[in-house]
Amino acid sequence: MVAMVVAFGFFLVQGLNFGIDFQGGTSVRTQSEQPVDVAAYRSTLEPLGLGDISITEVFDPNFDENQNVAMVRVQAQEGDERIASETIQAIQFALAEMLESQTFLEVDLETGSSDAVLNAAQSALSSVSLVDNTGDVTLAVPAGTTLEQIEQIERAITASNTVTSIGRSFDNISFPSVESVGPKVSGELIQTAAIAVALAVLAILAYIWLRFEWQFAVGAVLALTHDVILTIGIFSELQIKFDLAIIAALLTIVGYSINDTVIVFDRVRENLRKYKKKDLKEVLNLSINETLSRTLMTSVTTLLALISLFVLGGDVIRGFVFAMIWGVIIGTYSSIFVASALLLVLGVKRDWSKKDPSAGGRYAEVEAQAKSTD
Repeated sequence: MVAMVVAFGFFLVQGLNFGIDFQGGTSVRTQSEQPVDVAAYRSTLEPLGLGDISITEVFDPNFDENQNVAMVRVQAQEGDERIASETIQAIQFALAEMLESQTFLEVDLETGSSDAVLNAAQSALSSVSLVDNTGDVTLAVPAGTTLEQIEQIERAITASNTVTSIGRSFDNISFPSVESVGPKVSGELIQTAAIAVALAVLAILAYIWLRFEWQFAVGAVLALTHDVILTIGIFSELQIKFDLAIIAALLTIVGYSINDTVIVFDRVRENLRKYKKKDLKEVLNLSINETLSRTLMTSVTTLLALISLFVLGGDVIRGFVFAMIWGVIIGTYSSIFVASALLLVLGVKRDWSKKDPSAGGRYAEVEAQAKSTD
């Protein structure tokens, strides 16, 4: 209870570090051979007037020595459902210009020739040169060329040839991924994510109620609530990015934890039939000890795989794997100590040999008949 209160307090005070999925905006991943200078990146992008900009350097043991990666997050622009492609291009060009990169224009022609493309480009800027014409026509624009000049070159090429597309790339920096989410979509994602978790917990409540009794169902669901709140609390405290992948991890944690809890509850029900005169606390303690090795071995083997993914899997899935590691640990703890303790507080039916339509469901009835036959 103390841990849940502390976790909820962190959530109220600090909130969650929502990713682009839930916050809305643009996330641009950069990669270059030059070291990432966060201050230089920020000072380069501030003149663009894009509002809140977050720049973080990404570290990964799998990166090469000269592989420097950064994540640039730009808030959603007011009044825009999605980030304009011109804005993304401006961000990319500004960072490339900061690193004194040469710009390459990759022209996909429907009709026309490489010579016609080169002539059109040189009519806008004479220093443009042809790099490759085996597939797409690739032109090199020297470093120091302004964004306006590059746009003039692109317009000149388009006016003189039938062009399918014109792409841009740079020699000193690349942009492996660009993700954009509008504010309206991000708000809907938050709602649907919360509904998904709530429906999963309610479905588990209904199943456990039918499978056992209402006391078992309430104990299991409160234990799951404990798991979810502590997971959200640790993400709030450490300010780890909270996105759709973490919602998937939460749902996985719920399923994993309830599986362990059902194993313990099954043994509790068996021992309630077997030891009718034993105190409920003793029955619960005996049942937990009998299933303890199975619960711990399952959790440890799962953790071995998760820790391997956390260390070697890369930064893209690190948040998801961290949530899973944390969830397996607290899910194992809650199945052993929280769910059973709540069952002790709520009390439970002791005589399972008698037919009771209000509790136990059809499986309990069949098992009771089999026991009486024996």
